[in-house]
Amino acid sequence: MDFEELGITSCFIKRLKERNINKATDIQTKIIPQLLDKKSVLFSSATGTGKTFAYLLPILTKLLEQPFREASGRKSGASPRFVIIAPTLELCTQIESELNFLTFNLNEENPQALPFKTALSSLLIIGSVSLDRQIETLRKTTPDIIIGNQGRLLTLAKMGKLDFSAVNFIVMDEADRLVSGEMLDETSELCKIIFRASGANTFAACSATMNKKNREKILTDCLGVNKKSFNDIQFIDSKDSEVLFDRIEHWAIFSEKRRKDQMLRSLLSALNANASGKGKKSRVKALIFTSRGDEALFVLSRLQHHHVSAAGLFGKVSKKPISGAARREALDSFRDGNVMALVSTDLAARGLDIPGITHVISLDVPADSEVYIHRCGRTGRAGNRGVMVTIGDETQMRLLAALEKKLKIKVYPKELHYGKICAPAPIED
Repeated sequence: MDFEELGITSCFIKRLKERNINKATDIQTKIIPQLLDKKSVLFSSATGTGKTFAYLLPILTKLLEQPFREASGRKSGASPRFVIIAPTLELCTQIESELNFLTFNLNEENPQALPFKTALSSLLIIGSVSLDRQIETLRKTTPDIIIGNQGRLLTLAKMGKLDFSAVNFIVMDEADRLVSGEMLDETSELCKIIFRASGANTFAACSATMNKKNREKILTDCLGVNKKSFNDIQFIDSKDSEVLFDRIEHWAIFSEKRRKDQMLRSLLSALNANASGKGKKSRVKALIFTSRGDEALFVLSRLQHHHVSAAGLFGKVSKKPISGAARREALDSFRDGNVMALVSTDLAARGLDIPGITHVISLDVPADSEVYIHRCGRTGRAGNRGVMVTIGDETQMRLLAALEKKLKIKVYPKELHYGKICAPAPIED
């Protein structure tokens, strides 16, 4: 459908056309009318299918219908109208970038289309920034929209620096991660504080994967909804998941554990050689996954030692946090094509939209099929094709075979032969 048919304000449609986005995706067609009607939804859709715009476009449209607020109207602390919660600083920054794209020069571009003077100011609240600096900013400004990770938002809320009484809309992005493990308690406490203060009646939670267990956690632990009321909040799944099957080719390369880093370097060399001579823009762009930060650091150090252009994106190594500035520098280098490989953990790369990733390389097989889906969904985006490569030993190949059966995908065995990637030779009788 056209965005105009869906009821999106013309100034946002104009911005979308600058990216040649003219038609809504399947998930956008399903979610936009729900949020325009202020109905709460949980939704799932494959990576690269436009989930961020699915909630930003209708909620921004609704915010434009409300009168402009003067800063003096707040009670105590900054009082946003729209709160977006996301698990990592990289994802928060990406959401902020998309928000800024939609709202850039909002008044100047098309003032006749807007019923009120609207600034739609926003503020990024993430844990890697000085807390004192954020408190000072919140003292001076009243952002309409706040994007932040659950830990820092909770800290500021407990300090009384955020007033949630004006909140009308709440969104949890990468919601399955926000309600997993160590994040659940903080996310749950934050949501309850917001709902108690505001009585906000429009809530959305989204992710590429959202199983029944995580949906129940969102409803019971974050919203406090009784199980008998589950049907009041609709769960919407998209049919866009063909990205996993149609646009991504899945490879398996056997390697003993002790030789895995050498196999990785050989694979990158072969991929780069195959792409050489086609110009800088068509060069290999590989995202490499490991499960833990210390493993990612080891892989990165080995690549750099052997003069492979690589950067790292991970949160902690031996309980020591990596600075936000260092992570942003690594991500920018990869985005800009200054390095061919980015080594990351699952959490650090969650939900990121990095254009042009040609290959995702997994150095272990996740026990959870949803983690595999999140990993391979970093490639094959925006209509492009991609390759998901798993490098593993005999045990991991058995795990991959089980995933292949569960996800109904076809995994092609590959091997390296004289610097070239090829199918294994057939076994003779």
